[in-house]
Amino acid sequence: MASDVFKKSWPYFAIVLAHTIWGINFVVAKLALQEFPPMSLAFLRFILAILFLLPFILTEKKKSKLAREDLPKLFAVGIFMVTLNIGLFYTGMQRTTVTSASVLTMVIPMLSVLAGWWFLREKIYTVNLIGIVLGLIGAILVIGVPYFALGLQPISNALIGNILIILASAAWVAGAGLSKGLLQKYSTLTVTSMIFLVGILSFAVPALTEYLKNPGWVHQVTYIGLFGLLFSAIASSVSAYFLFEWGLSKLGIVKADLFQYLEPLVAITLGVAILGEQMRFTFIIGAILVGLGSYWTTLAKESHKYHKAHRH
Repeated sequence: MASDVFKKSWPYFAIVLAHTIWGINFVVAKLALQEFPPMSLAFLRFILAILFLLPFILTEKKKSKLAREDLPKLFAVGIFMVTLNIGLFYTGMQRTTVTSASVLTMVIPMLSVLAGWWFLREKIYTVNLIGIVLGLIGAILVIGVPYFALGLQPISNALIGNILIILASAAWVAGAGLSKGLLQKYSTLTVTSMIFLVGILSFAVPALTEYLKNPGWVHQVTYIGLFGLLFSAIASSVSAYFLFEWGLSKLGIVKADLFQYLEPLVAITLGVAILGEQMRFTFIIGAILVGLGSYWTTLAKESHKYHKAHRH
């Protein structure tokens, strides 16, 4: 009996660990970006991720072949979900805090439901609309718009960074919408590996430009920076991906979705404890509203709860 309970707990452990890794990755990205230029960090991250995924990719290749007509769509998905999403996320993280970024990424389900309603004419319920309104009000408070509007605080890098984080989320939603048809034809590993390859190709020139402008950054990377690169590539992009996929296959979307709020909780805790970030009262209220909004927005909208490759 005890062994059965222990066995059944493993999928929950896998989901919790995956979200914990992704929560930690906010802090790791913040620290790594102090030593790596953003496009160079993204380029190196996905090269390492592809290398670690290579054995699985080669095995998967024998099972399914890509149709030539799907390549342009795969390229577009890669541009949105990797190039724009990660590029904007890293650029935003350089300017804003871990606490703000982790909360603002929770607007993704709201943007997803809105996009489905607006472009695909999907049915939307009153509770979903209430959730969207609450979430948007919360995001406004997290960003700090009232302080800027009342002139209590000048427009800063943090505001620009927060806007970039939301734009990164919007790029993710656009890519996720495009990928739905592909995910019905190919496995998540096939689609994920292809969009990672698009990321490598698209980040190559910006990374080279960063190096030509400042070749000295390579010699300034410390063990902290290297750890950040390895963690984002191996733990966040590969290990957490497999943990989440396995846990999801055992638990289903509804149960797995219950643990998504661990991510900002872990990120906020570490942001305060390690980076010494502070939270205003308006931020706390905004974070609660965003969390409630994210939950209510996706009630009875399971297709918008789960995205098969991670966002950051």
